[in-house]
Amino acid sequence: MEKSIIETVKELIKTKVESLGVELYDVEYVKEGRDYFLRVLIDKNDESIDLDTCVSVSEVVSAILDEKDPISNEYLLEVTSPGVERPLKTLEQFKKAIEKYVLIDVTSPVEGYDQLVGTIKNVTEDGIELEIKIKTRVKVVNIAFDIIENAMTTVKI
Repeated sequence: MEKSIIETVKELIKTKVESLGVELYDVEYVKEGRDYFLRVLIDKNDESIDLDTCVSVSEVVSAILDEKDPISNEYLLEVTSPGVERPLKTLEQFKKAIEKYVLIDVTSPVEGYDQLVGTIKNVTEDGIELEIKIKTRVKVVNIAFDIIENAMTTVKI
């Protein structure tokens, strides 16, 4: 059910949101406690998202959703930036994260690990090349998309 709502919302709002000069990064539809949230994540190339931009996008998205009414139950609409530590789900998002530090959970161990941190060096249609450090050794490993459970950019400390 949630998948179809997400895809429907994306299709309804993508063109209008992007006409405002921002990228539709992702849409999430989740239940937290007793409330449902529709989160619209927006991004700008190498620019931060300010409150005025979120308000403008929220007004446009709200008008579209009020008119088309794709969600039958009550929900709260949130328009926000994906943040510094952002999820990576699409091929395009992975490509934009080349040379960024990431945290990746895998379903099958890579180099004996279920979770890896490192820098994305390359992205192909099939997966990524991740530069990791094991003890004092730097190594580049290939990770297929089909074993990536979760991926997100992260801050290197």
